[in-house]
Amino acid sequence: MTGFWIFGAALAALALVLLLRPLLFSGKGGKVGRDDANISIYKDQLRELDADLAAGKLAAADHARSRAELEARLLQDVAPQEGRESASPRGGTRALIVTLALAVPLSAAVLYLGVGNPGALGLRSDPHTFDAQQLTTLVERLAARMREKPDDAEGWKLLGRSYVALGRFPEALDAYSKAAALKPRDAELLADLADVLATTRSTRLQGEPEKLVLRALEIDPQNLKALALAGTAAFDRKDYAGAARYWQRMLPLVEPGSEDARQIQGSITEARSLGGVTQRALNGRVSISKKLAAQASPDDLVFIFARAVEGPPMPLAVKRARVRDLPLEFALDDSMAMAPGMNLSTHPRVVVGARISKSGQPTAQPGDLQGFSAAVANDARNVTVVIDSVAK
Repeated sequence: MTGFWIFGAALAALALVLLLRPLLFSGKGGKVGRDDANISIYKDQLRELDADLAAGKLAAADHARSRAELEARLLQDVAPQEGRESASPRGGTRALIVTLALAVPLSAAVLYLGVGNPGALGLRSDPHTFDAQQLTTLVERLAARMREKPDDAEGWKLLGRSYVALGRFPEALDAYSKAAALKPRDAELLADLADVLATTRSTRLQGEPEKLVLRALEIDPQNLKALALAGTAAFDRKDYAGAARYWQRMLPLVEPGSEDARQIQGSITEARSLGGVTQRALNGRVSISKKLAAQASPDDLVFIFARAVEGPPMPLAVKRARVRDLPLEFALDDSMAMAPGMNLSTHPRVVVGARISKSGQPTAQPGDLQGFSAAVANDARNVTVVIDSVAK
């Protein structure tokens, strides 16, 4: 699962450009230039992306991909062009920003190439073309800036990621600790801090790192990195069933059929095999009626779920797919529970539903396409669900 940690760090480092935006405004006086306007626009677009992710309109993998594309465009738009005035007092600062924004993600990729599984991320970069000394110099300049602005939590987070990319974990730990003191409710930051703390300790995730991970999950139960680390901590202490449960919660948050999904499923399978875990599963087939097929896009999300006939309305198990996967054979079991104690096996009679979400949200919205089975046993076989109605 180390690959997940480093992949998460590499994605997080893509935020460099916007986190360093204050450096662009260090000059005094003058009119707002085109670069400043572009950065303001991109920051608004980034806020919209984050809002869509928080509202469930965008999957985590889609959010990361869109964010990377957005920031790549920003780099292109603020790059120096012929004919620009070179005497601007902020020219050197802008060059530093652009260089850092490019260098830190690349160095994280180089680190991953050295210790991880490069095939998993499809990286093609040549690590020998990267000037690590140049990155070191830039990071030291950032560290000096942070000594002048010790209350900048985002700056400390950025410095922590930069140190991780350089493999300087004790310094990364110090930077992340300072950031966490300023932002104790930042789940992603707590996961990063736990990861680095584990790297500096022989006991790995046991003890304080795991406590940080669990605190991150209390704040954000869907934080991918925290789920990955929690699963790894459980796996390390031979709690294979617990590891499988944490990793199973990651699957609805990544693109179905993606390399991430395959890696996660492989880890779940290994944990269950080592723990001798056998799941009583409910299985069947979901399809969409011909009369509604034209109303669904291939990329629309499909949520397949089981709900108790007698009990709370919250789904007992949920699986996510895409319309392009239909018709689809499915299996639901206790590892797909949405909340502790709300397990499929504890409710003998259930209804299986399938919903095509036009908004991307798991809760029903007017206009969603849906279908339900009759009441069945919680371990029924060959359950048929046809999506044949429109939610109102």
